Amino acid sequence: MLTDHPDIPQRTGKINDVNKFDALFFGVHFKQAHTMDPMCRMLLEHAYEAVVDAGINPKQLRGSRIGVFVGACFSESEKTWFYEKLQVNGFGITGCSRAMLANRISYWLGVTGPSYTLDSACSSSLVALEHAYRCLIDGQCEGAIVGGSNLCLHPYVSLQFSRLGVLSPDGRSKVFDIDADGYARSETISVIYLQKAKNAKRIYATLVYGKTNCDGYKEQGITFPSSKMQSKLMKECYADCNLSPNDLSYLECHGTGTKVGDPEELYAIETAICKERTNPLLIGAVKSNMGHSEPASGLCQVVKVIGAMETGLIPPNLHYNRPREGLKALEDGRLKVVTELTPWNGGYVGINSFGFGGANCHIILKSYTKNKINNAAPTDDLPRLVTVSGRTEESIKVFLDDVSKSS
Repeated sequence: MLTDHPDIPQRTGKINDVNKFDALFFGVHFKQAHTMDPMCRMLLEHAYEAVVDAGINPKQLRGSRIGVFVGACFSESEKTWFYEKLQVNGFGITGCSRAMLANRISYWLGVTGPSYTLDSACSSSLVALEHAYRCLIDGQCEGAIVGGSNLCLHPYVSLQFSRLGVLSPDGRSKVFDIDADGYARSETISVIYLQKAKNAKRIYATLVYGKTNCDGYKEQGITFPSSKMQSKLMKECYADCNLSPNDLSYLECHGTGTKVGDPEELYAIETAICKERTNPLLIGAVKSNMGHSEPASGLCQVVKVIGAMETGLIPPNLHYNRPREGLKALEDGRLKVVTELTPWNGGYVGINSFGFGGANCHIILKSYTKNKINNAAPTDDLPRLVTVSGRTEESIKVFLDDVSKSS
């Protein structure tokens, strides 16, 4: 069996229930549902959840200029529907086209803003977020649904990455460590809702700025990252929004754990930020915790940072014991890898991402201070009516159990 191939690591981050989908709820014909890319199905589900989590009734978006921007790369189910299944009913085209990852969300919600799927390899979802930010600033849309998707369904893709020399044989992403030998592949479906602060009912963080560039030609080859161009991008980002390197509280790195990726990225951070800082910069990489979800990894970085802002604690990097040799900023303490739960003290966060074709993206987030009166608890002892809804009795019970635990 190919899955037993010695070059394919046996550890992969997996998502549950990829085969489940409520076609009736999303208005999808059953023939289409059975020939639809699982990424498309799950993006629909998570787009709905993101909109509801923002405090918005999805029906209220119909006819509005909401954009949909999805970062995706390989579709590992494409081969099955196009070349292996005997059902040639035309639904495979509309089910597996990567354009549909974004377009089907727009169709189901009835929104009319820009809608497209973009591919810049590993930086895809963060570039999608930057595109959404630009369209929002330019007035092309009133709000934006931003998604990233990656499912590891076919062993051939993992074999190709392994032969490229980027996968860790033991399936552990030892980011920044002397024993770093690549990354573990991981699955992710992630969606966030972006809107102007004046319209927001629930705010997790503020997107301050975002910018992209590309490495261009490199003598070492197209997949070799460029510290020069990453450094240039970071300098431009902070200069454009008049931020000093000292204003940065934390930087979430791309951090793949590959032989050339980590040194190039840290050297870029050192030259762009550390030279003008007066105190150590805390850094980390979520890939050490969950593996590399490739085109969806940028939004995983964002979610990690928002989680730190919400809980007040920065999650620690895993598998980091000794710094890699030659990384001066780590050795002399100008950069400090977070290796234990660390208090989050607010401020600005940089998030860096780059694709294996040279597409770089950097965004800046700022924590949002929530002013809660009496810690959001009632000031009297009057009973409250709690209403919940669900499509099954089990889902209602889950909601009621959550309310009971938090009361």
